[in-house]
Amino acid sequence: MKLARFRINNEISFGLIQGQCVIDFNKINLPYSDLQEIIQNGKEALDVISQFCAGKSAHYKLSDITLLAPVPRPGKFLAIGMNYKKHEEEADRLGVEKRAYQTWFNKQITCVNDPFGIIDPGVTQQLDYEVELGVVIGKKSKNLTQENVRDSIFGYLVVNDVSARDWQFHTPTFTMGKSFDTHGPIGPWIVTADEIKDPQKLELRCYVNGELRQSNNTSEMIHSINDQLIYLSTAFTLEPGDIIATGTPEGVGVAMNPQVFLQKGDIVKCEIENIGFIENRVSA
Repeated sequence: MKLARFRINNEISFGLIQGQCVIDFNKINLPYSDLQEIIQNGKEALDVISQFCAGKSAHYKLSDITLLAPVPRPGKFLAIGMNYKKHEEEADRLGVEKRAYQTWFNKQITCVNDPFGIIDPGVTQQLDYEVELGVVIGKKSKNLTQENVRDSIFGYLVVNDVSARDWQFHTPTFTMGKSFDTHGPIGPWIVTADEIKDPQKLELRCYVNGELRQSNNTSEMIHSINDQLIYLSTAFTLEPGDIIATGTPEGVGVAMNPQVFLQKGDIVKCEIENIGFIENRVSA
């Protein structure tokens, strides 16, 4: 299923995307108040949706709605650094120290942006892009193992880990440069885990003004999605609605020679196979 939050006629709703059509859950008396409640109820909720939507006609065309961030305020928004070999090599050339363990940082949840929202550069002079596969946690999870780790995943979405490179290294954690307001576009919807046969075999690409900047496959991750979730859950509990950004491939602007950062008016499109794309314009 593709589950989305959206705005229609100045009201916020949520629903099921079917091709170019939308079923509005608020119009079929679905026994859930929002998408977060569906995430928390997992397979049970998906079964209910299937029953309630069977035989129902669409309420809108996809072009009639404005898509919103599927998870507007995740409990945690975590991202891993240097998780593709060639991107790690880029970082090494820039003097970023290689680390023996997975490198994690927070994106503050106030950075979350809509899939087609405007990116505000703020005070940064070095605005950059990073296409990433996002994982949406579906159940409270601690000490996950290879045997049960996939059970913790509700679904997947596209993330642009927008980065203020000049602020990123103000602190060792990267958090300052990764958390500016609007610097976390996600979406365009959540594709439920059952729809993605193998999340480690997905093509991902990023375009700036139509120019291909990043292109790789999730099979090239250094630390797999399973290993990431196991590592994180060893330290702390993952909860429904948490978003895990699983790393970006090579091709970021800071690593180009000469460096090329985003400018006002630039349009950044991030897309992932079998999920969809998000597209964001940089404001003045």
